[in-house]
Amino acid sequence: MNRRALLITTTALVTSITVFNLALAQSDQWRSLRLVVPAAPGGAIEPYARLIAEHMAKTLRRVIIVENKPGANGNIAAQFVVEAPADGDLILVGTQSMTEINPSSYADLKWSLNDFIPLVRGVVAPLVLVSNPRVPAKTLAEIVSWLKANPRRLSYSSYSAGTPSHFLGFQMNERFGLDLAHVPYRGSGPQASDLVAGHSLLGFSQMQSVLPHIETGKLNAIAMTSAARSRFLPNVPTFAELGYPEFTANIWFGLMVRAATPRTVVTSLLNAANLAHADSEVRAKLEAQGFDMSGQSGPELTSEIKGQIERWSRLIKASGFRAESSQ
Repeated sequence: MNRRALLITTTALVTSITVFNLALAQSDQWRSLRLVVPAAPGGAIEPYARLIAEHMAKTLRRVIIVENKPGANGNIAAQFVVEAPADGDLILVGTQSMTEINPSSYADLKWSLNDFIPLVRGVVAPLVLVSNPRVPAKTLAEIVSWLKANPRRLSYSSYSAGTPSHFLGFQMNERFGLDLAHVPYRGSGPQASDLVAGHSLLGFSQMQSVLPHIETGKLNAIAMTSAARSRFLPNVPTFAELGYPEFTANIWFGLMVRAATPRTVVTSLLNAANLAHADSEVRAKLEAQGFDMSGQSGPELTSEIKGQIERWSRLIKASGFRAESSQ
């Protein structure tokens, strides 16, 4: 082979390698991400997931597919992500109930918080203790007095067994010496409907589900579980300001990835997530649904989740509750 032919061959080989590497980089860039939602379509998590996914997709310049994996209070989705490669292609929408309550309520749980890196706590919202207008009491003190005057006759509802709504009701029994029976529902919507209809007279509810009924007078708001008064219900006191800070609790949605995900990938995803949660249009749409933005991330978030696991563990153990299966 003469010098000219060798030069042409070498140049062609270098060009081929460069094109191959570029194609490889491009294929990685355009490989889709999946945002795994631990609930069926149509719930409160869905709009959060889709708004965040749409914004992150623009930042990362990658397609993000929202994929629903409902079941076992989020355990199906968590296990699905844990069993997948830790390459950052799967992002889990974590929830307060899944991360803080499930570790103590499911005996056969096959994942733990140590399997994940919590990226960001996205949105938070308090619960509100509400009553049907038939209840002849309007304040927490009046409610407690009325309940004590009617022993072994009354109950409280939750939007689902094994949720803060359930255990805060148990905590009321414990704190005020009550004997309310627990009536669980399958979702915040059915619970709110029965509270309005008077089939349930009292319960801790998700604010998003009962806010319209409070505004129209179909339900009375007794107290909030937030640390400070909500701008959505500024006239409703918090348990904390009434002298019961132990009732402070929020539900939340956020983003998590596998613990073994490469640091560079985690940094990229966290940056995109932070930009999405800080975007004014995204914030406005989520706040319109009754959520407050959090944005908490890093070791502080992980530490707080672990602290809440301990808090709920005590209540779960005291209540005797045990979930049937995590599968």
